[in-house]
Amino acid sequence: MALEVQGLTAGYGPVTVLRGVDFRAEPRRITCLMGRNGVGKSTFLKALMGLLPAGGGTISLDGRALQGLPAHDVPKCGLAYVPQGRRLFGPLTVAENLAVGGLVRRNDPVRLEQVLTLFPRLRERLSQVAGTLSGGEQQMLAIARALCLDPKVLLLDEPTEGLQPSIIALIQDAVVTLKRQGVAVVLVEQRVDAVLKLADQVAFMVAGRVAETRDVAGLVAGDPVFRTYVGV
Repeated sequence: MALEVQGLTAGYGPVTVLRGVDFRAEPRRITCLMGRNGVGKSTFLKALMGLLPAGGGTISLDGRALQGLPAHDVPKCGLAYVPQGRRLFGPLTVAENLAVGGLVRRNDPVRLEQVLTLFPRLRERLSQVAGTLSGGEQQMLAIARALCLDPKVLLLDEPTEGLQPSIIALIQDAVVTLKRQGVAVVLVEQRVDAVLKLADQVAFMVAGRVAETRDVAGLVAGDPVFRTYVGV
């Protein structure tokens, strides 16, 4: 049931960003990606989703190869992605955005109910236009839309960036709930306190590679590993 990545290379045109990434994410575990700006964290998530072609290496989920699949087929295999910037359909309502997310699962009403139970605030705003939501509500909607796929693996690119503490807490609680439900969560996060609170393990990226993976159980806020790889 794990997401396995071996030797993944990818980039933009002639520019190689990922240089042989090895990575593993398992069900019921939250794996945080950390590293300085520009090391390839967001590029890695895009490559997993087929939004960037893999130049080499393998990506597999439950033993099924994903590299080379068209981007629109990757979610059908069990991967869901919430990018930075949310990328909602602003003119559509909350309900319509969720319906778009649920197309892969033919808008299963049971799944929709599960998602709205996780984010009850969205239930109150189903008829509201997405572009008029607060920033925190838009982030909830972006995550909820991805969850309508009923994914095995959820990729989150800095989901709490710029949000107020109360909304951050709600989103973090939702992520922990998803972990308990058996989802493998891959989270790009730069704040050490959030990583220590949420993660089971941390994969530190340097220059397009995962340089080191550590269990959070052995880390503290002042651990030198954070200064080495993140600069904090």
